[in-house]
Amino acid sequence: MTIRTIVTIVEETLRDGDRDVAPAARVAIVAAVLRNPWYGQGFVEDLAPGIAANASALGALLAPRVVDALGAPVEAYGKAAIVGLGGEVEHGSALIHTLTFGDHLRTLTGASSLLPAVEKRAPAAASFDIPLKHITDQTIRSHHQSVEVRLADAPAEDEIVIALAVASTGRPHARLAPFSTES
Repeated sequence: MTIRTIVTIVEETLRDGDRDVAPAARVAIVAAVLRNPWYGQGFVEDLAPGIAANASALGALLAPRVVDALGAPVEAYGKAAIVGLGGEVEHGSALIHTLTFGDHLRTLTGASSLLPAVEKRAPAAASFDIPLKHITDQTIRSHHQSVEVRLADAPAEDEIVIALAVASTGRPHARLAPFSTES
């Protein structure tokens, strides 16, 4: 695995809807820009060797960094794979849609729910939204949110951006009724 860059972003919302947010709502993102392990090989039928060589190592690298960057207990999480134009969406999906990738973050956070994802092909500087859901109960509406990310120089044609995002709370001032109240 060849990593060119690791980017860490921390966002704190202190005020929203004309009201203070206390404690601040924190979101952290850690993204690795790596060379696509399947780039230049044409159509690769069996992605398993590349998955085995990279997915767990990526999860082990990114999970502790994003949890540390948040600096608070994790309540929501999500992931992303943005593939440069010389690759396939399947290349990014192969790296993030494995237990060997996601279980690193689940273990660190005590999470049990599905780790929501976004994946797409895009040129460098494309924006993408990482969906976030509660770490143990996807029906908790307050934690359904997303965080926008854009890396000015990635992904290049032969790269993939793999990112994890975590949040310390749900949306600021969330006040929608629980799913269970709807008929």
